[in-house]
Amino acid sequence: MDFTLFKYLTGFFIVSIAAFQIAKFLQKKIHFPLITGLILTGILAGSSFLGFIPDHALPKLNFLNEIALAIIAFSAGAELHLEELRSRLNSIKWMSIAQLLITFIVSSIFVFFIAGHIPFMNGMDFKVRVAIALLFGTIFVARSPSSAIAIINEMRARGPFVKTAMGVTVVIDVLVIILFAVTFAIVKTIISGEALNLNFLIVLLLEITVSIILGWVFGKILKGLLQTNLPFYFKAVMIIVIGYSIYLLNHWVSHQAHLAGHHFELEALLIAIIASFYVTNYTTYNHEFEEIINRISPYIYIVFFTLTGDSLSLQTLIHVLGIALILFAVRILSLIIGGYFGTWAAKDETKYAKMAWMPYVTQAGVAIGLTTMVSETYPEWGHEFETIIIAIIVLNQIIGPPLFKWAIKYVGEAHQKQEYHATQTQHQAVIFSLDSISLALARLLQQQGWSVKIVTTQKDYNVNDIKVLQADTYNKNSIAKLNLGNPDSIILLYPDDEKNFEIAEWLYETIGSPNMITRLESGSFAQKFKEIGVKVIEPTAAMVNLLDHMVRAPEATNILLGFDKDQDTIDVEVRNPDLLGLRIRDLHLPQDVIILSLKRRGNTVITHGYTQLRLGDILTFVGSKESLEQVRMRFEFS
Repeated sequence: MDFTLFKYLTGFFIVSIAAFQIAKFLQKKIHFPLITGLILTGILAGSSFLGFIPDHALPKLNFLNEIALAIIAFSAGAELHLEELRSRLNSIKWMSIAQLLITFIVSSIFVFFIAGHIPFMNGMDFKVRVAIALLFGTIFVARSPSSAIAIINEMRARGPFVKTAMGVTVVIDVLVIILFAVTFAIVKTIISGEALNLNFLIVLLLEITVSIILGWVFGKILKGLLQTNLPFYFKAVMIIVIGYSIYLLNHWVSHQAHLAGHHFELEALLIAIIASFYVTNYTTYNHEFEEIINRISPYIYIVFFTLTGDSLSLQTLIHVLGIALILFAVRILSLIIGGYFGTWAAKDETKYAKMAWMPYVTQAGVAIGLTTMVSETYPEWGHEFETIIIAIIVLNQIIGPPLFKWAIKYVGEAHQKQEYHATQTQHQAVIFSLDSISLALARLLQQQGWSVKIVTTQKDYNVNDIKVLQADTYNKNSIAKLNLGNPDSIILLYPDDEKNFEIAEWLYETIGSPNMITRLESGSFAQKFKEIGVKVIEPTAAMVNLLDHMVRAPEATNILLGFDKDQDTIDVEVRNPDLLGLRIRDLHLPQDVIILSLKRRGNTVITHGYTQLRLGDILTFVGSKESLEQVRMRFEFS
């Protein structure tokens, strides 16, 4: 590496670190999108303002762009899980077609007719105006899967509207790369003056076909890497190298190959996205691949968006802001039309039509990546083209997320914490006996979001944070007057086995709680409790078993006992019909979540990767509390 490149890299990485800190500050204080903060910081650090990164440094740093574009394409392909889209395929198909075609056609036509008012297009001849209008229309189609996923997780959203929105967002980001490959080839042919004849179409078709085949080949290479026992971080570095090698191959082919009088080029983004799609859907290494991509993507995005900002001119951004606002409005209009048409064609509920466009406003990595390719290929007008697109993307980043959140709430698919706790689906527990153990248990359950009641015959007590119900005595009549409802769990801690059994038997006959638990003082009632399905805890045996597990599996025991505050366990019932028949190996769980057990019809099932889920299955998961909440929402809500 020559010293000049080393100096530019060092300076750029320092700027990137500063950009990330500034972007995080703006995100926290004024809810500014992180991507927008990185771009704006890059603009300020660039040659048009502070000059930390001079213009002549950008060509030398272009390899960072290509690495980032490969990882962005890997990330987009990794989001396309075919198994999970099957229940909404019809809606996804029609909405994708509508949004792609209508956005592309409406935007391209509008840009062509106002070309005289776009500074860099004014004075261009007819064919070049058509070419550039097609590029605008293509990039307007791109979406942002990462932003959509972040919003869905934040809103804890589940339902047909959200599933369709997520599917369309991912599918379109794949299709837009193919559309861009076709459009950009046409644009380059028009601008270079070559003829759009049969030879051109044959070469274009061959370029796409070869790129798809190479995508499959690179997918095989990625699979081979993931099969090894190499360390995680070494695999991450090798995936970056493989991604960059796609661009190196592309450069070599573009300099060497000509076919039928036309320039032959591979489509690097298409190769990368097909490779990722192959690993995600046709190998058993999809989870590891996604984990690596998720771990390295934030660093890649910091570099990419900061470098994008560095290449923009602040003066040009101000100059084109007016036209950017007009084009932003045109894109919104095309999304609205596409939303209505897609809802109608798919025969979805009419309530979705009014906000069917809102999930698709936000743009990010793919759109900027395509724009960067145009800017690098045609620097004489590409930088102004890029600046207009970036301005529109910034507007989309600011306006898009609030619109998507509003749409999710409108269709009733938001399940945020306070809303969920206010519904009848909140877990309820009733504890019989008022003592230090019952109070500690009640408070622990309340911390986990349960509604807890304690039943006691004591007259004098001083408890303010737990709801206490007073019974005259423990008999059927007095307990019936308490109106306990249908609790999920009943815990019997009265220090008398006979009394606990009387209460349990009566509750078994009247309420039928699926989960009754008692503390056993002696062995004489053990069989009686078992006959009515009461789970029994014998204190001495429980202590011995607990000590045994602490010795043999201390980490797991710490989680189960709640000593590890960052980890937890939950039981989740499969209620989401979209998961019916899905194999455990095909579940795309958060990387820090594992399945401990599966219970079906009261029996524990020994699971393996090919075990298929059924409605009513109860799975026990362990993982971080945040990830477990995402899992619960996904399994319990359709």
